[in-house]
Amino acid sequence: MGKKVKKEAEPPPKDVFDPLTIESKKAATVVLMLNSPEEEILAKACEAIYRFALKGEENKATLLELGAVEPLTKLLTHEDKIVRRNATMIFGILASNNDVKKLLRELDVMNSVIAQLAPEEEVVIHEFASLCLANMSAEYTSKVQILEHGGLEPLVRLLASPDPDVKKNSVECIYNLTQDFQCRAALQELNAIPPILDLLKSEYPVIQLLALKTLGIITNDKEARTTLRDNQGVDHLIKILETKELNDLHIEALSVIANCLEDMDTLVLIQQTGGLKKLLSFAENSTIPDIQKNAAKAITKAAYDPENRKLFHEQEVEKCLVALLGSENDGTKIAASQAISAMCENTGSKEFFNNQGIPQLILLLKSDSEEVREAASLALANLTTCHPANAKAVAEADGVDPLVNILSSRRDGAVANAATVLANVAMQEPLRAGLQSHGVSSALLGPLRSANTVVQSKAALTVAATACDVEARTELRNSGGLEPLVELLRSKHDEVRRHASWAVMVCANDELTAVELCKLGALDILEEVNLSVSRKNKFSEAAYNKLLNNNLSLKYSLTGYLSSSDIISDGFYDYGRINPGTKLLPLKDLCLQEPSDQRAVLLVNSKSSDVSPPPSTEDKSSDVGYGRSISSSSSFRRASKEKTNTGFGSPTEEKSEPPSGRNTALSKGTTKERGSRKGRGKKEEEKVKEEEEVSTLPKLMGEGSPEKEWYPPFDPDFRVYVYEVTKSIFPITNIKEQIEVLARYVAEKMGGKMSKEKLHNFSWELHISELKFQLKSNVVPIGQIKKGIFYHRALLFKAYKKWYTHNPGCYKAVHFHPLAPSPPIQGQSFPPLPTNRGANSSFPPSNGGECKCPATTHCLAPRWLQKLRAALMPDMLSPPRSVLFQTLPDVPDHPQNVHPGRKEHSTTKRRRRRRREREKERKKERKKERKRKKRKKTKNLEI
Repeated sequence: MGKKVKKEAEPPPKDVFDPLTIESKKAATVVLMLNSPEEEILAKACEAIYRFALKGEENKATLLELGAVEPLTKLLTHEDKIVRRNATMIFGILASNNDVKKLLRELDVMNSVIAQLAPEEEVVIHEFASLCLANMSAEYTSKVQILEHGGLEPLVRLLASPDPDVKKNSVECIYNLTQDFQCRAALQELNAIPPILDLLKSEYPVIQLLALKTLGIITNDKEARTTLRDNQGVDHLIKILETKELNDLHIEALSVIANCLEDMDTLVLIQQTGGLKKLLSFAENSTIPDIQKNAAKAITKAAYDPENRKLFHEQEVEKCLVALLGSENDGTKIAASQAISAMCENTGSKEFFNNQGIPQLILLLKSDSEEVREAASLALANLTTCHPANAKAVAEADGVDPLVNILSSRRDGAVANAATVLANVAMQEPLRAGLQSHGVSSALLGPLRSANTVVQSKAALTVAATACDVEARTELRNSGGLEPLVELLRSKHDEVRRHASWAVMVCANDELTAVELCKLGALDILEEVNLSVSRKNKFSEAAYNKLLNNNLSLKYSLTGYLSSSDIISDGFYDYGRINPGTKLLPLKDLCLQEPSDQRAVLLVNSKSSDVSPPPSTEDKSSDVGYGRSISSSSSFRRASKEKTNTGFGSPTEEKSEPPSGRNTALSKGTTKERGSRKGRGKKEEEKVKEEEEVSTLPKLMGEGSPEKEWYPPFDPDFRVYVYEVTKSIFPITNIKEQIEVLARYVAEKMGGKMSKEKLHNFSWELHISELKFQLKSNVVPIGQIKKGIFYHRALLFKAYKKWYTHNPGCYKAVHFHPLAPSPPIQGQSFPPLPTNRGANSSFPPSNGGECKCPATTHCLAPRWLQKLRAALMPDMLSPPRSVLFQTLPDVPDHPQNVHPGRKEHSTTKRRRRRRREREKERKKERKKERKRKKRKKTKNLEI
């Protein structure tokens, strides 16, 4: 037999590449392999890249630069499971890099990643796909993409996965997604709360922590809290708090409970199960600051509901909060102060903190932390609002100084809160005086200039509360606080403008402060504000009127009337009516103007430039003082001589001394004729003296040195009038007789009463023009006018009110002057005047001057007013529709002309009968006049 020949192996096909084992040491080479069509090479390349990416962030950046991301995205949908798994693992690692996240969003791979969460995929793929989504969900754009591609549903399903890593990644991704409210609504539809609650039973603290964080966000919605309560979630949370081993979860558990306490049903459930007491005891006894802080935050959130506050008060939550104020941790102090602020809505809680909470809060005002001082000031602001006892407690606990110091803080919230507390303290009159010693007015300058509208509003409110005293207004004016206050009137914020107007109204009670406010433009700003329908308010109108009351000249020019409380003082001038928005020139400028054809400016001034001014406008100088000041002028000496010969003395003097010289209208007819003959020889001499005195007036009107202080022109005649009235008329005890005498005195000084037939001879316009020419100015002192019509006489009568106030018995009579407003309505106090109860009725009324009639008109007798009007202004000079005369209407009689329950008096019957007769006579005269005019017209037509 021969040897067996060995069979030779068949050579490989010529078209097949021989296997090649290559060991690569460069990442770039492996990245190139990702484009290989061989599954084995792809799997090994992905595995090598995964291990390379795990080593650090630099390697991830390197892979991004080498362009590994784009070929890897194609492998997510590869048919081979191993390749797909390895590619998913790489993306789970790479997605933690921000640059990779940005590129993945551009490549729109979210749908491919979410597809890896399918139930049929391996657990490893679920783990790294959920990890990739958890890393991507940290940014808002990725959240939207996950939600749009339906990634929330598979994530909720994976919460029940047996793998803890899948649970951790899924719940972390859901936690990131819940930051968006749309995702929270979608979770509620997917019923995600039960599986999240199951995670609280996990062995891994990180999963429990993520679950609690997720619940803390979800339970902000009411429906989620209801679902949590229905699934016994509150019990799980309480058990976590009771377990000391889970103290690392207590903070987040308290956050969830804080949200649950906002729901009334949940709070009642916690109270019934004893969980509320456990919660308060846990917060008070815990030594962990964060736990105490979150417990206080839980109370704060729940205390915003009235019913919750009531339950907390029943559980004595105030003691727990006061204990937390003594914590060494600033965060706990802030949370406790905020909780106290929320509990202040309960009256019982306010009273509790009066003794125990306020001293601790005042100590916190001295803290070095700005946040602590802001929270403490907020608590004090709420405690003192509408609670005088707490405001008093703050002042007694020496809380004013730290509050004043906080006004210079950098935090706007702290400044606004401190200003609120000071305003609440200043509301109490006994406490307000003590604030000035701490420099509150000066400290408010900074808040008034703040750019924050809340700070501006609170600062202006504090000014309104503290400026009720003269000392406070003086300090505010001297420290320059009026300028920023006036600027706040221009604010576009309604509350700032309202509080600033309130403060201006309070400050305007002081005449000096009111003048300074007007100089700063407050009057013009308020006028502009009140013209706007949307910007004006009740306080702006009141402030405007208050400032006008201190500038009666402007008030009279704008409104056309002065009230009974407006007292004309020296320097008042009547320019005439001006339109709103038109500026009234000051008296000095008017005096320097040349005479023109315009209406004369009437000036009231009895003060001489060489006489030192009185201490104040309200100083009630005596009659002797007036005589001493007047005796220095020659005009007074001449007037005193006339005074001895006049008939304006008291009734006893009229009987004992026969009248001589130039008599007044009050003297009898025979004595008047005889007196006029005797005084005729002295007229020319007196006229020369008057011209000499008048010639000196222009020098006082502006010819002096500009360096000297300017004084308004002196009116010696008006001073004489004042002296005569003070000496002769005011001593009359009967007010009715006193007013009648004064009215006739005014009329006599203005030319007396004149019939209609002699009206053309009165020539009052020529007289005023002569005075303007003599004085070389449009400003004419009221005392120089000897021929005046209704508004001259009304102004002279009104000018005496300043001197009425010196006599208590005559003060009430000022309501008779023609510049007074309309009569008071029912129930409003008005001065005692004669009533319609008959001639024998008492005067003044026994009821103290208050109208008790059921009608809306007061009980002034029309005849009494008619007499007064006839004495002040003759009929031939009284236009019926004048503004001045509208203030003295013919008041109709009271219904039935008597008070209810009384019979009509016979005197009243006669008055009513005479009134009807006079009305008939007037109708006849008007009818005759019409016929006469008609005949005259017919005659003219015939001609």
